[in-house]
Order: sequence, then structure tokens, then C-alpha cells
Amino acid sequence: MPAEPGPDEFVAPLLDAAAIRAALVGRVVLVTGASRGIGAATAVHLASLGADVAITARSAVADADRSLAGSLQETADAVLAHGVRCSVVVADLADEGQRALIVSSVVDDLGRLDVLVNNAAAAMYASVEQMPLRRRRVLFELNVHAPVDLIQAAVPHLRAAGGGSIVNVSSRTAEAPHGEPGALGSTTTLYGSSKAALERITVGLAEELRDDGVAVNAVSPVSGVWTEGAAALLGDRVGPEGFEPVEQMCAAIAVLAAVRPAQCTGRVLTSAQTLGLAPRDRNDDHGGRG
Repeated sequence: MPAEPGPDEFVAPLLDAAAIRAALVGRVVLVTGASRGIGAATAVHLASLGADVAITARSAVADADRSLAGSLQETADAVLAHGVRCSVVVADLADEGQRALIVSSVVDDLGRLDVLVNNAAAAMYASVEQMPLRRRRVLFELNVHAPVDLIQAAVPHLRAAGGGSIVNVSSRTAEAPHGEPGALGSTTTLYGSSKAALERITVGLAEELRDDGVAVNAVSPVSGVWTEGAAALLGDRVGPEGFEPVEQMCAAIAVLAAVRPAQCTGRVLTSAQTLGLAPRDRNDDHGGRG
């Protein structure tokens, strides 16, 4: 049985289902990395709650030669099935010039921007000793610089909309390791470092934007999420048992997309904490981990 919450912890969802839907209906949400995995599932879930959804990734249409299934077109079809609007922006987030056009394209197409979900990431694993500079640069380009560039482009539009939310998707590998290594072994140091940087940006940015009505939070899965990428990376060693359902991350992202600073900002939470499935600090919902 899970341990009872301590005196400085409590278990409760940040928002109930009615409040989430009320906050998202008619809002415009941009989700990066939305051709497959957490990003695609999140885009469709937000559409089911009444949000207009903009999606971006490199994969415009399905390609039989690609190792992973999924495309922006497939995600867009699923979003549109919920009767909302969908804007599709094909872009390589590793390319500074291409990502500079994403936010303006969304605003031109859908008229506004209320929520940014920084989901896209490079997942590369190797020991510090063995990872070459080329791959380290890709890690930090996609996991740190791309989210910051999108934030810088999005913030003026969030202010113009009267406030909004930024949700940065992180990873438990951002935490200092303890105990036995997981399925990836001792290969997550540099990947986790890039996510730790994103979490530090989250907490600091929340303070910068508090008076603008923009909530900024980070969320990570409790464990690995069994997506197309996880299956390709780990399928020969482990199965989906023990992995977090992608629906749990989607639900947590939706909660954080709906909050305002008075409700929660500057937090680094797990999906379970966000949904009230695990305890978080009782002190407040206004800064820090857990």
C-alpha cells in the first residue's frame, strides 16, 4: 500500500474535470512533437476538451521508410474529429530558422495563442565518456534552446490573450540518480542534464511571468511512458508492463494547460502529483519540485 501523506503533503487534483474543460474550451494550444507519442496523444486529448490545437513536428505524412509510426496528418485528423480547429506547422525544431516561424504561423492561422506545450525532445542515451559533441549539441538544442525560443515567441501572445499557460514536459532523469539504474542503465546523465536545465528555466520563468497571468510548470511521467519511441528503444529488453499509460501524461498536461498562476505556477511535478494520485507539498502550488 502507498504510504500515507506526511504532515507537509497532501493528495488532491489541482483542478477538477469541469474546471479543466471550462478553461480550455475555445483556447488555442500549441503542442510540439505532435506527430506521435505523448505529443500526439496530448493534442487529441486537448481537442476532446474543446481546445483548438496547433501541432508541429517534422513528419508531415506517414512514411513507410520511417522506423516509427505516426505523422502530423494522422494527429490532425484525430484532432479535427472532435469538431475543433487544427493548425499544422511542419518544422524541424532543431533548425533555428524553422522554429522561429512556428508561433507566428499558428497565430496567423488561429488568431491567438493561449497555451504552449513544449513536448518535443531529443532522447539520446550514452555515458558522458562516450557521447560525442555532435549528439550533445542536438540534445541541448532540442531540449533547451528550442523550448526557450518558442517561449520567447509565445509570451507576447499569451500576454495579449490576457494570460495563459506554458507546460514543459520533463523527465525523472532530471533528478540526481539514486538506487539501482533503470532499464536504460547509467546512460541518462546528459539527457537528464538537459531536462534539469528545462526545469530550472521553468521555475525562474514562472516568477518572471507571474504578474502577466501566465502559469509556467513542468511535468514528468512517474516512469517511462510506453510510446512508439519507447517500444523502438527498449522493446528488445522490456515490455509495456510497469510503464505509465500515455493517457496519464495527457491528463496531467491538460491540467497544467488549464491552470493560472494563482492556482499553480513554478512547479516541477510528476503526472501523478498533478492528478492527485500521489502527494505533493502542502505548502503551496507556487514554486519548486513536488
